[in-house]
Amino acid sequence: MKNGGVFILNKQLVIQTDFGTCDGAVSAMYGVAVSVDPTLRISDLTHEIPQYNIWEASYRLYQTISYWPEETVFVSVVDPGVGSERRSIAVKTATNHYIITPDNGTLTHIKESVGIIEARIIDEHENCLPQTGNSYTFYGRDLYAYTSARLAANILSFEEIGATVPVESIVELPKKRASLQDQTVVGNIDILDVRFGNLWTNIDEDLFKQLEVTYGDLCEVTIENDARQVYKHVMTFGRSFADTHVGEPLLYINSLYTIGVAINQGSFAKAYHIGAGAQWKITVRKVSPGILS
Repeated sequence: MKNGGVFILNKQLVIQTDFGTCDGAVSAMYGVAVSVDPTLRISDLTHEIPQYNIWEASYRLYQTISYWPEETVFVSVVDPGVGSERRSIAVKTATNHYIITPDNGTLTHIKESVGIIEARIIDEHENCLPQTGNSYTFYGRDLYAYTSARLAANILSFEEIGATVPVESIVELPKKRASLQDQTVVGNIDILDVRFGNLWTNIDEDLFKQLEVTYGDLCEVTIENDARQVYKHVMTFGRSFADTHVGEPLLYINSLYTIGVAINQGSFAKAYHIGAGAQWKITVRKVSPGILS
């Protein structure tokens, strides 16, 4: 965009939804953004968030955001409460990225693991797509795509979006921290690596290494769903999937430097009917050689 004879480079705009791509919803959001500024650089984070799954939307933002340039604008629309009293919010992260989203828990992982330094309520009267009529069911197009595109195109400053609100007031989903208890690491299955069926936990590499585990060691892994045991077995801690035979399970450090659970060339999630979220508990303990239980 040109401002007073000086060209200002537009920010990146990255879009995430649970809309899928089988109809025109995502295309409509693109259309609004391009109508704001045809030179915008727009990318998709994903449109395959399971319907209404705010937890997964939160995690996918956390998984992705730090790999984008500073000042990238993210818009995330997983909004089962669209048209209700839930707030629409814009935030600036500690990594100098912007997120436009419903204030419904979508910022849970960002707030805890990345950090939010400023939050503003989106003024829905000032920032809504003109001539949208009386429809209150497609804020993704009419409010979020329009506002995020104007922010990315430097038409609207972050300060002009709306009034500031305390960062502490941002809605968060229940989220437990991993811990070390009696030489056992206890955590949760945060998310599934959907395409391959691997389990990604909230046990980070540093916490896991307090078990004094090295590559090739055996660990006993127990998985529970609301206190009901679903899985218990001994497996190898490996560098990669090639450290076990095809069809065998293993522990590994995933791309976010947390502990993952996988089956070499198989889907762990499908094999044992395992999901993700706060109710899915995982415990890991090192097994001494010759002592399997």
